[in-house]
Amino acid sequence: MKRAIVTAVGHYLPDKVLDNKHFESYLDTTHEWIMERSGIRERRIEENGATSYMGARAARQVLENRGIDASELDLIVFATVTPDMFFPNTAALVQKELGAQNCWGFDLNGACSGFVYALSVGAQFIESGRHQKVLVIGADKMSTILDYNDRNTAILFGDGAGAVLLEASDNEDEGFIDFVHYIDGRGGEYLYMPGGGSLNPSSKETIDKNWHVVHQDGKQVFKAAVVGMADYAVKIMERNNLKSEDVAYLVPHQANMRIMTATADRMGLEHSKVMVNIDKFGNTTAATIPLCLYEYHTAGKLKKGDNLVLASFGAGYTCGSSLLRWAI
Repeated sequence: MKRAIVTAVGHYLPDKVLDNKHFESYLDTTHEWIMERSGIRERRIEENGATSYMGARAARQVLENRGIDASELDLIVFATVTPDMFFPNTAALVQKELGAQNCWGFDLNGACSGFVYALSVGAQFIESGRHQKVLVIGADKMSTILDYNDRNTAILFGDGAGAVLLEASDNEDEGFIDFVHYIDGRGGEYLYMPGGGSLNPSSKETIDKNWHVVHQDGKQVFKAAVVGMADYAVKIMERNNLKSEDVAYLVPHQANMRIMTATADRMGLEHSKVMVNIDKFGNTTAATIPLCLYEYHTAGKLKKGDNLVLASFGAGYTCGSSLLRWAI
């Protein structure tokens, strides 16, 4: 069987930095409180373009790092909850920007699990033999859907993009090995954006009610995420007969430092084996995991054959875990 391997990585991060002192200046919060509750010191805010702008720049870096032309791409899977617009999809906008005239593509909305879901989809196109080169992008401009007067959500999110290229390998011992995903619609009432869709179309009323921003019951989401992300990370280990010493890194969605360390504890991992960038970038939603992969790869911390457990939890509720054996 063909395996889908990651052959190149890329990223984009905005220049503008919002540190915790910014929020101290006008909200009832402190740097210490934010650090204790989330582990976030600062986050990036995009001022020059929309989500496709960030995604296209991460994609260009992938192509440059792999040394290929955009015309070689077969498929673009773009994970996001902040598309430039309802339609055309963001993948189409990136395809145009790249000049990738020989591919097709679509957006995938899995919230904070978006990249993990998109990676699974892209990998199966490679495994089937239908496609040779699949670009998977995770990007979100969360600053566009936040109420910056709500201290419970404003402090958590940032903007950014990450991307990987998937290609085929004949080596069954490397690449995308397995995934276990889940969705629980009962969690929809705890993390959502009520305005702008067909249920509550944009109107003066929805704007006045502040329905076009993230609404979150933080306590409920935290409790569900602590259990869900850990459960599925452990499940992927059990399905593949992995012990804690067999895992090089846990690559968790960067939502909350306490959730990440709790997941590592359930897996029996030392905290040094947890990829972390939440302190610098906050929760970039679909971008957190590919940003981790880019950062650790370019720092030389990953080696060929490393077992990486990717784990996520997000609005929906969406939840999932994947086993990726590093191949570059």
